[in-house]
Amino acid sequence: ANPPWNFLDAGKPVGYDVDVAHEVARRIGVDNVEFVASNFQSFIEGVRAERFDIVISGQTITEERKQQVSFSRPYQVNGVAIFVPSGDRSIGSLSDLEDKVVAVSAGTTQEQFAREEIQGAQVKTYQNATLGLTDLARGNADAMLVSRFQGSYLAKQNDLAVKPVGKLLESEVNGMSFRKGSPAFKKEIDKAIASMIADGTLSRISQQWLGLDMVPELNALPPEQG
Repeated sequence: ANPPWNFLDAGKPVGYDVDVAHEVARRIGVDNVEFVASNFQSFIEGVRAERFDIVISGQTITEERKQQVSFSRPYQVNGVAIFVPSGDRSIGSLSDLEDKVVAVSAGTTQEQFAREEIQGAQVKTYQNATLGLTDLARGNADAMLVSRFQGSYLAKQNDLAVKPVGKLLESEVNGMSFRKGSPAFKKEIDKAIASMIADGTLSRISQQWLGLDMVPELNALPPEQG
């Protein structure tokens, strides 16, 4: 439920993360990919409990998460924006969200940000961005924190009367997560991502789904992140 990153089309998983997953699998010699439906709240515990081998779903790399799982090198950079109802002119920046009702997808870094950084905010959580933006358009929240790519895509696809305002709050560097203590697996995954960047495959996939080339964003990361 997170287009254009990952979603179901006629019951089949599609999107940026799905195409990346298939390509990574091919490059490390995995013939069959089994997709498991989950959400941000369950990703880490799912990896630790061996419900799945890897999460490829726009998961932001944080120091807290790195204590529990291992991450690949980054494969996408995502900018977080404030979305408001189309007719709203009262909110244009982060400071305007104080004491407001702020929607977020549950278990995301946006939820943590809203709870820690927005004074007096009433944080409403949703299982995915589609539900949150739909409720925002209905007037049941004052704003939503969500990827600018995803929010704009969902607004267009679902004809939602919402819009992004102000500057990006932050850029989030996303990686693929898997069980700690898997150095050989990490080496394989990192090698596959590097080759996809080098040969233009990641550019093609990102242009198809996101309308931009992700590779310059990745190449601009500091060495310790890239």
